[in-house]
This record gives sequence, structure tokens and C-alpha cells, in this order.
Amino acid sequence: AFLFGLLMLGGLAVDGAAPVIAAQGIQTGPVSGLALPRFVSLKSDRVNVRGGPTKDHDVTWVFTHGGLPVEITAEFENWRRVRDWEGAEGWVYHSLLSGKRTALITLKSPDDLATLYEGADSKSPVTARLQSGVQASVKQCSGTWCRIYGKNFEGWIEQSRLWGVYPDEKIQ
Repeated sequence: AFLFGLLMLGGLAVDGAAPVIAAQGIQTGPVSGLALPRFVSLKSDRVNVRGGPTKDHDVTWVFTHGGLPVEITAEFENWRRVRDWEGAEGWVYHSLLSGKRTALITLKSPDDLATLYEGADSKSPVTARLQSGVQASVKQCSGTWCRIYGKNFEGWIEQSRLWGVYPDEKIQ
């Protein structure tokens, strides 16, 4: 289930773009050689999630919103085990995933709003206020702030307000 926030956003979407991670000792996937776990996004508006890593496994649910961030937690041949922002896990065929980084606004209370700033500083002018569940594309992250954009908004947000990037992760 995906909560739509104040703004409806179009998904921007090639399993393959490795995130730039500052940490050492990152585990890599046995198939792709990319970091595990890692965030990617859904490439299309209809993505079947299966109970196991073959087409013989039942479809357990279907994502219906392209561009959503998911976390790859395992690899088996051309399949990736993914986890969504609610913690649900299942297997997705690799070609249905994109290296394009997206994130969801996460807040403690659904009534709160996340502030977007013109610069990576809370003293910078406010450019927007976003509800929990709003999806955004990630342009860059410094490890504490991320520059994000979507339909009718762009700006900097505290990295801790996003699901789809790791704490301290740097993205150029």
C-alpha cells in the first residue's frame, strides 16, 4: 500500500546504478557485484512480487506505482529480493528495477509536514512543505541533507526524513 501525500508524483525511472556509499566493508551481491543492501526504484507501474526467485512462485502482491523506492536485500540469478518502506519482502525480476534513486517522505506523525529548503541549511528559505508518503527523485545527498525534486517542488531536506537513502549515504 502506498500513501499519496500532498502532491501526486510521476515515477522517474536500469538495475545497475551502484549507489555511492561512504562506508567501508560493503557486502556485494553475488550476481551483480553491487552493494547489498542497496536502494533502487521500480521501473514500471505494474511490478509482480513473487514468493520466491522464479516464475514458478506465486505472485504475492503487485506494486502499482512506478518509481517507488525499494531496497534490494538479496540476489539469485536474475531475481532480486526487495523490501518496501512498510517492510514487506518478495522477489522481483531484475529488469523491472531501475538504478534511478527515489525516496519517500517519512514523518513521525501523518499530520506533520516535512520542510524543503532552498539550500542544505534549515536557515535557508523554505521552498515547500511535503506530507508523509510523497515520492521524490533524489538528485544528491551529502550524508545529512538530500536535494530532491518532484512535480511542482525542488529543494533540500534533512536526509533522516527520507526512506530510500541510508543514513550518512552520499549520492552525487
